[in-house]
Amino acid sequence: MLKQALRTAGRVLGAFIALTALYFLAAFVLSRIPVAAEQAGANAVTAYILSNGVHTDIVVPVRTEQMDWSKLVPYRNTIGQDSSAAWVGFGWGDKGFYLETPTWGDLTLRVAFNAVCGLGTSAMHATFHQQLTEGDQCKRITLSAEQYARLVAYLQKGFAYDAGGRTIHIGTHANYGLTDAFYDGVGRYNLFRTCNTWTNDALKACGQKACWWTPFDTGIFRQYR
Repeated sequence: MLKQALRTAGRVLGAFIALTALYFLAAFVLSRIPVAAEQAGANAVTAYILSNGVHTDIVVPVRTEQMDWSKLVPYRNTIGQDSSAAWVGFGWGDKGFYLETPTWGDLTLRVAFNAVCGLGTSAMHATFHQQLTEGDQCKRITLSAEQYARLVAYLQKGFAYDAGGRTIHIGTHANYGLTDAFYDGVGRYNLFRTCNTWTNDALKACGQKACWWTPFDTGIFRQYR
């Protein structure tokens, strides 16, 4: 029986290693397949792709003629309530990971398991910025009015709404700073739809350079070197 148990454990371990290798191979290959940007029209809106080294946000002006994001994600929902910020970044991800893992040292097996297996719910993270500086982890993109309208629609679909059509603010002490807030999201995070997959799909939705698929931020930023 011991030998049988060891053989079974070996097969399970081997299958896990093989699937893990296949996952990273797929990420390596598919993130290198580019999705070309649309033919540029008249540039109307500047936006940014921002990374903290792991997670990516799409950053847009708080107010344009097309959209006032302060009505959807009010400044008052942040700790600082600073209404002078001109930019707001949006990121989508696993709700448990967002709220229970302020640092990597806080990551638990339960939170990680629920996230990768799609067992949790999602959240939208909105962060206000005074200004952004282009660099290795911050890339500027320019969109036509029509492209920006598509991006607005995509970002709006990431939020869950109450019966009155308002975003659902999550009251929490897990804020990253004075300028951010969390909201209930739509969909479930998993190994194949990560925060960076969501951002990559946002770029596809508005006709910008992207990759075929990526679970990591490096796949996106490779297209903008």
